[in-house]
Amino acid sequence: MTRRTEWPGADAAGSGAGAEYAAEPSGGSPEPGRGAGFGEGAGRQSRSRSRSSGSPSSSRAEKGEPRDPVEQARNICLRLLTGTPRTRKQLADALRKREIPDEAAEEVLSRFEDVGLIDDAAFADAWVESRHHGRGLARRALVRELRTKGVDPAVIDEAVGQLDHEQEEETARELVVRKLRSTRGLDRDKRLRRLAGMLARKGYGEGMALRVVRQALEAEGEDTEGLDEPF
Repeated sequence: MTRRTEWPGADAAGSGAGAEYAAEPSGGSPEPGRGAGFGEGAGRQSRSRSRSSGSPSSSRAEKGEPRDPVEQARNICLRLLTGTPRTRKQLADALRKREIPDEAAEEVLSRFEDVGLIDDAAFADAWVESRHHGRGLARRALVRELRTKGVDPAVIDEAVGQLDHEQEEETARELVVRKLRSTRGLDRDKRLRRLAGMLARKGYGEGMALRVVRQALEAEGEDTEGLDEPF
C-alpha cells in the first residue's frame, strides 16, 4: 500500500497559492446611497429604489457578490473546497448549476489545477486509502464511487492499483471476522448468505467472498461441504 495521501485542496482558502488567488480584489461596487454629499433622506430614497428594482444584479450587488463571472466562479470554488476535497467535475457541475459561463468556469478551474487546488490524482489516491481502510471497500466498489465523481478512468486505474489481491483478501477476512459473531445461532446457509452478501455489497467478487466465508466458518467448526458452489 502506498503512503497515506493528503486530501487535495483541504487548505484551499488558508495558505499558499490558494490564499493569494483568493485575496485578489473582488471589484464589488459601494453600497447605494452612501456616497459623499448625500443627505439622510437622499440615502433612504436611493436604498428604497434599489430594493424596489428587484433585479438579480441589484440583489447581488447589495449582498456584496461580485458581478464578474470569473470572480464569482473563483469564490464558489473556494467555498466548496474549504474543508472538503472536490474533483474538477464536481466543481464544474456546481458552477454550471450556478449558471457561470463556460469560459469563466474553464478559466478558474484550469487556474486552480495549475496552483494545485484541484488534483484529481491526489483525490483518487486519498479516496482509495480512506474508503478501503475506513469502510473496507474493494476495488470494484472504489471504481464505481470514483466514476460518479468524474475522475478519469486512467487515474482511477492507477489509484485502485494501490490495492493488491492479497491486501484486498486480508481486508475481506477482517470484515468477516467482525461480522461473524452476530451470525452465531443461525443455520449455516443463512450465515453464508449474510456474510457473503456483506462482502458483495462492498465490492468483493463472488469467488473471493465464498472462499473467505467458508474458511471463517470452518475455523468455527462448521461443516462446509458443498459451499464451494456459487451462492
